[in-house]
Amino acid sequence: MSLLHPLRFHPVLRRYLWGGRRLETLGKQLGAGSNYAESWEIVDRAGDQSVVAFGPLAGHSLGSLVQEHGARLLGRHAPLTSFPLLFKFLDAHEPLSLQVHPDDARAAKLDPPDVGKTEAWVILAADPGSYLYAGLRRGITADVLRRELDRRTPELCVQYIEPRVSDCFFLPAGIVHALGPGLLVAEIQQASDTTYRLYDWGRLGADGKPRAMHVEAALEAIDEAYGPVTAQQPLLGGAPGVERLVACHAFVMDRWRLSDARTIGGDERCHILAVIEGAVRVAGDPAERPLARGDVMLLPAELGAVKLQPREPTVMLDIYLP
Repeated sequence: MSLLHPLRFHPVLRRYLWGGRRLETLGKQLGAGSNYAESWEIVDRAGDQSVVAFGPLAGHSLGSLVQEHGARLLGRHAPLTSFPLLFKFLDAHEPLSLQVHPDDARAAKLDPPDVGKTEAWVILAADPGSYLYAGLRRGITADVLRRELDRRTPELCVQYIEPRVSDCFFLPAGIVHALGPGLLVAEIQQASDTTYRLYDWGRLGADGKPRAMHVEAALEAIDEAYGPVTAQQPLLGGAPGVERLVACHAFVMDRWRLSDARTIGGDERCHILAVIEGAVRVAGDPAERPLARGDVMLLPAELGAVKLQPREPTVMLDIYLP
Protein backbone atom coordinates (compact mmCIF):
# COMPACT_ATOMS: atom_id res chain seq x y z
CA MET A 1 0.00 0.00 0.00
CA SER A 2 1.44 3.32 -1.05
CA LEU A 3 0.85 6.83 0.16
CA LEU A 4 2.64 8.21 -2.86
CA HIS A 5 -0.27 10.31 -4.06
CA PRO A 6 -2.14 13.41 -2.88
CA LEU A 7 -5.16 12.62 -0.70
CA ARG A 8 -8.68 13.95 -1.26
CA PHE A 9 -11.39 13.06 1.26
CA HIS A 10 -15.17 12.91 1.35
CA PRO A 11 -16.46 15.92 3.35
CA VAL A 12 -18.35 15.27 6.59
CA LEU A 13 -21.40 17.56 6.65
CA ARG A 14 -22.73 18.80 9.98
CA ARG A 15 -26.20 20.29 10.40
CA TYR A 16 -26.89 22.84 13.14
CA LEU A 17 -29.72 25.31 13.60
CA TRP A 18 -27.53 28.27 12.57
CA GLY A 19 -26.53 26.80 9.18
CA GLY A 20 -27.90 27.49 5.70
CA ARG A 21 -27.16 26.31 2.16
CA ARG A 22 -24.17 28.47 1.24
CA LEU A 23 -21.81 25.50 1.36
CA GLU A 24 -23.15 24.73 -2.12
CA THR A 25 -21.10 27.69 -3.38
CA LEU A 26 -18.04 25.66 -2.34
CA GLY A 27 -19.13 22.64 -4.36
CA LYS A 28 -20.65 20.68 -1.47
CA GLN A 29 -23.49 18.33 -2.36
CA LEU A 30 -26.33 19.09 0.06
CA GLY A 31 -29.57 17.23 0.60
CA ALA A 32 -32.94 18.70 1.49
CA GLY A 33 -33.21 21.25 4.27
CA SER A 34 -31.60 24.58 5.06
CA ASN A 35 -29.38 24.02 8.10
CA TYR A 36 -26.09 22.81 6.62
CA ALA A 37 -23.65 24.52 8.96
CA GLU A 38 -20.23 22.90 8.55
CA SER A 39 -18.26 20.79 6.11
CA TRP A 40 -15.45 18.97 7.89
CA GLU A 41 -12.79 18.45 5.24
CA ILE A 42 -9.90 17.07 7.32
CA VAL A 43 -10.83 15.34 10.58
CA ASP A 44 -9.60 12.47 12.73
CA ARG A 45 -11.70 12.34 15.89
CA ALA A 46 -13.01 8.94 16.99
CA GLY A 47 -16.30 8.53 15.05
CA ASP A 48 -15.68 11.62 12.89
CA GLN A 49 -13.29 10.50 10.18
CA SER A 50 -12.19 11.82 6.83
CA VAL A 51 -12.34 8.96 4.31
CA VAL A 52 -10.13 8.92 1.21
CA ALA A 53 -12.18 9.49 -1.94
CA PHE A 54 -9.77 8.56 -4.79
CA GLY A 55 -6.76 6.40 -5.56
CA PRO A 56 -5.27 3.25 -4.03
CA LEU A 57 -6.25 4.34 -0.50
CA ALA A 58 -9.91 5.09 -1.32
CA GLY A 59 -12.12 4.00 1.57
CA HIS A 60 -9.40 4.31 4.21
CA SER A 61 -9.91 6.73 7.09
CA LEU A 62 -7.44 9.43 8.02
CA GLY A 63 -7.12 7.86 11.46
CA SER A 64 -6.06 4.53 9.98
CA LEU A 65 -3.44 6.25 7.83
CA VAL A 66 -1.97 7.98 10.90
CA GLN A 67 -1.85 4.68 12.77
CA GLU A 68 -0.50 2.51 9.96
CA HIS A 69 1.64 4.93 7.95
CA GLY A 70 2.36 7.76 10.37
CA ALA A 71 5.98 8.35 9.42
CA ARG A 72 5.20 8.51 5.69
CA LEU A 73 2.19 10.76 6.21
CA LEU A 74 3.48 13.06 8.96
CA GLY A 75 7.21 13.11 8.30
CA ARG A 76 9.11 15.00 10.99
CA HIS A 77 6.01 15.13 13.23
CA ALA A 78 5.60 11.37 13.54
CA PRO A 79 4.67 9.51 15.63
CA LEU A 80 1.25 10.89 16.63
CA THR A 81 -1.77 8.97 17.87
CA SER A 82 -4.16 10.98 15.69
CA PHE A 83 -4.09 13.78 13.13
CA PRO A 84 -3.81 16.96 15.24
CA LEU A 85 -5.66 19.46 13.03
CA LEU A 86 -9.25 19.85 11.82
CA PHE A 87 -10.08 21.90 8.74
CA LYS A 88 -13.66 22.91 7.96
CA PHE A 89 -15.89 25.36 6.13
CA LEU A 90 -18.72 27.09 8.03
CA ASP A 91 -21.91 28.71 6.77
CA ALA A 92 -23.08 31.09 9.52
CA HIS A 93 -26.54 31.81 8.13
CA GLU A 94 -27.59 32.73 11.68
CA PRO A 95 -25.32 33.85 14.53
CA LEU A 96 -23.42 31.22 16.48
CA SER A 97 -23.50 31.14 20.26
CA LEU A 98 -21.08 33.32 22.20
CA GLN A 99 -18.48 30.76 23.25
CA VAL A 100 -14.98 29.97 24.41
CA HIS A 101 -12.71 26.92 24.14
CA PRO A 102 -10.30 25.55 26.76
CA ASP A 103 -6.54 25.56 26.29
CA ASP A 104 -4.42 22.40 26.22
CA ALA A 105 -3.88 22.31 29.99
CA ARG A 106 -7.59 22.60 30.82
CA ALA A 107 -8.67 20.20 28.09
CA ALA A 108 -6.21 17.57 29.34
CA LYS A 109 -8.14 17.45 32.64
CA LEU A 110 -11.45 16.61 30.97
CA ASP A 111 -12.97 13.14 31.11
CA PRO A 112 -12.09 11.87 28.58
CA PRO A 113 -9.04 14.11 28.05
CA ASP A 114 -9.00 16.35 25.00
CA VAL A 115 -6.70 18.90 23.41
CA GLY A 116 -7.35 22.62 23.51
CA LYS A 117 -8.89 24.50 20.63
CA THR A 118 -6.85 27.28 19.14
CA GLU A 119 -8.28 28.25 15.75
CA ALA A 120 -8.17 30.74 12.89
CA TRP A 121 -10.81 31.96 10.45
CA VAL A 122 -10.49 33.21 6.87
CA ILE A 123 -13.56 35.08 5.61
CA LEU A 124 -14.68 33.75 2.22
CA ALA A 125 -17.95 35.69 1.86
CA ALA A 126 -19.64 38.38 3.94
CA ASP A 127 -23.13 39.81 3.44
CA PRO A 128 -23.59 43.56 3.94
CA GLY A 129 -23.94 44.23 7.67
CA SER A 130 -22.51 40.88 8.72
CA TYR A 131 -20.40 40.85 11.86
CA LEU A 132 -18.50 38.73 14.35
CA TYR A 133 -17.43 39.03 17.98
CA ALA A 134 -13.83 38.29 18.98
CA GLY A 135 -12.13 39.04 22.29
CA LEU A 136 -13.17 40.94 25.38
CA ARG A 137 -13.27 44.71 25.02
CA ARG A 138 -10.62 46.64 26.90
CA GLY A 139 -11.24 46.77 30.64
CA ILE A 140 -13.74 43.91 30.62
CA THR A 141 -13.09 41.10 33.10
CA ALA A 142 -14.79 37.74 33.53
CA ASP A 143 -16.71 39.20 36.48
CA VAL A 144 -18.07 42.04 34.34
CA LEU A 145 -19.01 39.54 31.67
CA ARG A 146 -20.87 37.45 34.25
CA ARG A 147 -22.87 40.53 35.26
CA GLU A 148 -23.82 41.30 31.67
CA LEU A 149 -24.75 37.67 31.05
CA ASP A 150 -27.21 37.98 33.94
CA ARG A 151 -28.59 41.10 32.25
CA ARG A 152 -28.69 39.30 28.87
CA THR A 153 -26.41 41.91 27.30
CA PRO A 154 -23.06 40.09 26.91
CA GLU A 155 -22.51 41.71 23.50
CA LEU A 156 -21.54 44.87 25.43
CA CYS A 157 -18.41 43.03 26.61
CA VAL A 158 -16.97 41.67 23.38
CA GLN A 159 -15.31 43.29 20.40
CA TYR A 160 -17.72 43.88 17.50
CA ILE A 161 -16.13 43.51 14.05
CA GLU A 162 -17.54 43.90 10.54
CA PRO A 163 -15.15 41.66 8.59
CA ARG A 164 -14.18 41.90 4.95
CA VAL A 165 -13.65 39.08 2.49
CA SER A 166 -10.08 37.70 2.84
CA ASP A 167 -9.71 38.89 6.46
CA CYS A 168 -8.04 36.38 8.77
CA PHE A 169 -8.74 36.22 12.51
CA PHE A 170 -6.54 34.28 14.93
CA LEU A 171 -8.35 32.97 18.03
CA PRO A 172 -6.14 31.31 20.64
CA ALA A 173 -7.94 29.11 23.15
CA GLY A 174 -9.47 31.22 25.91
CA ILE A 175 -10.82 34.00 23.67
CA VAL A 176 -14.57 34.71 23.74
CA HIS A 177 -15.96 34.74 20.20
CA ALA A 178 -18.96 34.22 17.94
CA LEU A 179 -19.56 34.31 14.21
CA GLY A 180 -22.48 36.53 13.28
CA PRO A 181 -24.95 35.95 10.43
CA GLY A 182 -24.12 36.15 6.74
CA LEU A 183 -20.56 34.78 6.87
CA LEU A 184 -18.90 31.95 4.96
CA VAL A 185 -15.67 30.96 6.65
CA ALA A 186 -12.70 28.61 6.30
CA GLU A 187 -11.44 27.46 9.68
CA ILE A 188 -8.32 25.63 10.82
CA GLN A 189 -8.20 24.45 14.42
CA GLN A 190 -6.72 21.95 16.77
CA ALA A 191 -8.65 18.68 16.49
CA SER A 192 -10.94 19.40 19.43
CA ASP A 193 -14.70 19.74 19.55
CA THR A 194 -14.90 21.05 23.13
CA THR A 195 -17.00 24.22 23.20
CA TYR A 196 -18.33 26.11 26.21
CA ARG A 197 -21.39 28.21 25.38
CA LEU A 198 -21.82 31.46 27.27
CA TYR A 199 -24.91 32.83 25.58
CA ASP A 200 -27.20 31.79 22.72
CA TRP A 201 -29.19 34.96 22.05
CA GLY A 202 -32.38 33.55 23.60
CA ARG A 203 -33.15 31.09 20.81
CA LEU A 204 -34.45 27.54 21.10
CA GLY A 205 -32.95 24.33 19.80
CA ALA A 206 -34.59 21.90 17.37
CA ASP A 207 -36.43 20.31 20.32
CA GLY A 208 -38.04 23.63 21.26
CA LYS A 209 -35.92 24.00 24.38
CA PRO A 210 -32.97 26.33 25.10
CA ARG A 211 -29.62 24.75 24.23
CA ALA A 212 -27.33 23.82 27.12
CA MET A 213 -25.04 26.56 28.41
CA HIS A 214 -21.67 26.04 30.12
CA VAL A 215 -21.25 29.42 31.78
CA GLU A 216 -19.05 28.46 34.74
CA ALA A 217 -16.69 26.33 32.66
CA ALA A 218 -16.54 29.09 30.03
CA LEU A 219 -15.77 31.82 32.54
CA GLU A 220 -12.98 29.71 34.02
CA ALA A 221 -11.55 29.04 30.55
CA ILE A 222 -11.40 32.72 29.52
CA ASP A 223 -7.89 34.11 29.27
CA GLU A 224 -8.22 37.75 30.33
CA ALA A 225 -4.74 38.48 28.99
CA TYR A 226 -6.23 38.61 25.49
CA GLY A 227 -8.01 41.84 24.65
CA PRO A 228 -9.90 42.78 21.50
CA VAL A 229 -9.05 40.78 18.39
CA THR A 230 -8.26 42.48 15.09
CA ALA A 231 -7.68 41.05 11.63
CA GLN A 232 -4.24 39.56 11.09
CA GLN A 233 -1.75 41.62 9.15
CA PRO A 234 -0.34 39.27 6.48
CA LEU A 235 3.44 39.02 6.38
CA LEU A 236 5.43 38.40 3.23
CA GLY A 237 6.46 34.77 2.99
CA GLY A 238 9.68 33.29 1.78
CA ALA A 239 8.50 33.07 -1.83
CA PRO A 240 6.71 35.45 -4.23
CA GLY A 241 2.95 35.46 -3.80
CA VAL A 242 3.05 33.79 -0.38
CA GLU A 243 1.69 35.52 2.74
CA ARG A 244 2.01 34.30 6.31
CA LEU A 245 -1.40 34.62 8.00
CA VAL A 246 -0.84 32.74 11.27
CA ALA A 247 2.04 30.99 13.00
CA CYS A 248 1.33 29.50 16.43
CA HIS A 249 2.15 26.45 18.54
CA ALA A 250 -0.57 24.37 16.81
CA PHE A 251 -0.32 25.28 13.10
CA VAL A 252 1.04 27.60 10.45
CA MET A 253 -1.24 29.02 7.75
CA ASP A 254 0.02 30.70 4.60
CA ARG A 255 -1.97 32.15 1.70
CA TRP A 256 -0.65 31.49 -1.80
CA ARG A 257 -1.55 33.52 -4.90
CA LEU A 258 -0.72 31.41 -7.93
CA SER A 259 -0.46 32.54 -11.52
CA ASP A 260 2.22 30.16 -12.81
CA ALA A 261 3.64 26.75 -11.98
CA ARG A 262 5.15 26.32 -8.50
CA THR A 263 6.16 23.54 -6.14
CA ILE A 264 5.04 23.02 -2.57
CA GLY A 265 6.26 20.73 0.21
CA GLY A 266 9.61 18.98 0.34
CA ASP A 267 10.10 20.07 3.98
CA GLU A 268 9.37 16.70 5.66
CA ARG A 269 5.89 17.94 6.62
CA CYS A 270 2.39 17.09 5.42
CA HIS A 271 0.43 20.01 3.97
CA ILE A 272 -3.29 20.80 3.86
CA LEU A 273 -4.20 22.68 0.68
CA ALA A 274 -7.56 24.48 0.41
CA VAL A 275 -8.49 26.41 -2.73
CA ILE A 276 -10.61 29.49 -2.08
CA GLU A 277 -10.44 31.05 -5.56
CA GLY A 278 -9.56 29.65 -8.98
CA ALA A 279 -8.35 26.13 -9.80
CA VAL A 280 -5.01 24.33 -9.71
CA ARG A 281 -3.76 20.94 -10.87
CA VAL A 282 -1.67 19.00 -8.37
CA ALA A 283 0.87 16.53 -9.77
CA GLY A 284 -0.03 12.93 -8.97
CA ASP A 285 -3.64 13.64 -8.02
CA PRO A 286 -5.54 10.38 -8.71
CA ALA A 287 -8.78 12.33 -9.24
CA GLU A 288 -7.18 13.75 -12.39
CA ARG A 289 -9.00 17.06 -12.14
CA PRO A 290 -8.04 20.44 -10.74
CA LEU A 291 -8.58 21.46 -7.17
CA ALA A 292 -11.30 24.12 -7.44
CA ARG A 293 -12.92 26.54 -4.98
CA GLY A 294 -13.91 24.58 -1.88
CA ASP A 295 -11.68 21.58 -2.66
CA VAL A 296 -9.22 20.43 0.01
CA MET A 297 -6.25 18.06 -0.24
CA LEU A 298 -3.70 16.55 2.13
CA LEU A 299 -0.17 16.08 0.78
CA PRO A 300 1.73 13.33 2.65
CA ALA A 301 5.20 14.31 3.80
CA GLU A 302 6.88 11.52 1.84
CA LEU A 303 5.77 13.06 -1.47
CA GLY A 304 8.51 15.67 -1.27
CA ALA A 305 8.14 18.75 -3.47
CA VAL A 306 4.88 18.61 -5.47
CA LYS A 307 4.21 20.59 -8.65
CA LEU A 308 1.22 22.94 -8.77
CA GLN A 309 -0.12 24.17 -12.11
CA PRO A 310 -2.85 26.82 -11.85
CA ARG A 311 -5.54 26.73 -14.54
CA GLU A 312 -6.35 30.39 -13.78
CA PRO A 313 -5.28 32.89 -11.11
CA THR A 314 -5.72 30.91 -7.90
CA VAL A 315 -5.76 31.68 -4.17
CA MET A 316 -4.98 28.77 -1.89
CA LEU A 317 -4.44 28.21 1.82
CA ASP A 318 -1.42 26.10 2.82
CA ILE A 319 -1.63 24.78 6.39
CA TYR A 320 0.96 22.66 8.17
CA LEU A 321 2.35 21.77 11.58
CA PRO A 322 5.12 24.01 12.96
